[in-house]
Amino acid sequence: PRPVLRRRFLDGLKIVGCVPEIGVKKVILGDNLEVLATLPSAFASVIYVDPPFNTGKVQKRDRIKATATDGPGGRGGFGGRRYNVERVESSEYVDAFDDFESFLMPRIEASLRCLTEKGSLFVHLDFREVHYIKVAIDRLLGRDRFVNEIIWAYDYGGRPKNRWPAKHDTILWYALDPRNYTFNYDEVDRIPYMAPGLVGKEKAEVGKTPTDVWWHTIVPTNGREKTGYPTQKPLGVLNRLLKVHSRPGDVVLDFFAGSGTTGEAAAQNGRGFVLVDNNPDAIAIMTKRLAAYAPEVIGVDAPADGVEKRPVETRAPDELVEAALGEGLPSYIAKQGRGRPTPPGAG
Repeated sequence: PRPVLRRRFLDGLKIVGCVPEIGVKKVILGDNLEVLATLPSAFASVIYVDPPFNTGKVQKRDRIKATATDGPGGRGGFGGRRYNVERVESSEYVDAFDDFESFLMPRIEASLRCLTEKGSLFVHLDFREVHYIKVAIDRLLGRDRFVNEIIWAYDYGGRPKNRWPAKHDTILWYALDPRNYTFNYDEVDRIPYMAPGLVGKEKAEVGKTPTDVWWHTIVPTNGREKTGYPTQKPLGVLNRLLKVHSRPGDVVLDFFAGSGTTGEAAAQNGRGFVLVDNNPDAIAIMTKRLAAYAPEVIGVDAPADGVEKRPVETRAPDELVEAALGEGLPSYIAKQGRGRPTPPGAG
């Protein structure tokens, strides 16, 4: 019999081929290796994951809440106004692994059957682990399926005086079929020319397409987009990625969903989403963030207003890994991958 979660995923959906039409809006609490085994095959045109970066630190990013006051206050603002300042704690998680490859690769492999024939995989990492994971995915998929290394560059935060400041992340792009994948060139946003006087007025007004280096600020500490979740990624980066690499009505899978940025970008652009995270704080944040789209929340016991919540089937970790990957499990899964708890996502 099919796993309970897979039946519920498909309940009430119109299926076109193997792909559910738009309307799939799922937020799932659970270990992603377990949940991936229960999801249907060939439903996602894009898999984007932003796993923990193995920084060796506790990830936490508190916010500042400022309230206008007629008194002296603790902070000044425009027009001489004064504000009381309150520190608001964020959720946190430990970002440290003895063997990051053995943790991440079984989950990437388990997810691949969820991709459509023209689907793409995007893995978002930083300088600590990207080189090792690039080699591991090349071994898994073949180097011919690697398409691009996208550099997300930003200019914010401290600058050490003993080395070049690390101000970029890397997004590895793999296509399931390197000869037939989705790339909507007409959906690529335009950016200004650095020297508009050299290209003429007409070209300068239209702008140019970005390269594989994407300049975009991080989420401002006190901006409207900020959810309070540590390591939250900006909507602008995900909006660009999903508009170009998927089509309206497609479904996007993120199994390190974090604050739910992938889900919001998908919904804003007419795509469905399936978001998985094992951190109840992350689920609470993304449920609130995505409330306007009324996602189904699975795996949370207590109901919230207007949000349907259902339990996730519990199965033994070994059984779930076998169900996801079948015969011939790679040695790194047998070594450390099975049964390890999954930390929350970074996105």
